[in-house]
Amino acid sequence: MPYQSRLKKLYKENIVPKLIKKFDYSSIMQVPRLNKIIVHQGIGKATLDKKLIDFSMNEITSIVGQKAVFCYSKHDESGFKLRKGMPIGVKVTLRRTKMYEFLERLITVSLPRVRDFNGVKINSFDRFGNYNMGITEQVIYPEINIDKIKKNMGMNITFVTSAKNNLEAKSLLLYFGIPFQKNDK
Repeated sequence: MPYQSRLKKLYKENIVPKLIKKFDYSSIMQVPRLNKIIVHQGIGKATLDKKLIDFSMNEITSIVGQKAVFCYSKHDESGFKLRKGMPIGVKVTLRRTKMYEFLERLITVSLPRVRDFNGVKINSFDRFGNYNMGITEQVIYPEINIDKIKKNMGMNITFVTSAKNNLEAKSLLLYFGIPFQKNDK
């Protein structure tokens, strides 16, 4: 039997029946699923220090376990000393098994290492069922050697789902184990 991650198995066996019951879907194909996870790191100082982009590329690649690609500027911007075609960030798009493995490591290992962690913000959904979260420091990942960090840089993580609205997407991510903040209001 081929390898199947724990979260993918959890999705098929537990999350799908819960979502069918909660939203009263008539078909299993209506159940929202996690399509991809995009990890992006913008480097504002890349125009001044060219080595920052290479360090960022190596860090993101080691964190997610997949080769990162450069993001290039699309326009000239003299105020930022930016020329069209200059690398200004790195990103990785994770799908299938690597996506589930990254999500599991994020939930079980990385997020609990955040100092004074109260959960991730609940209001970062767009209208289409996708969720964005920001990580302020890359040191929460065990793959990063603290002694080799040149500069603390944050990253953005986007969860792209097939949900039709924010309520379905929130339920899906909650069942996966994303620790949302408690609403005290």
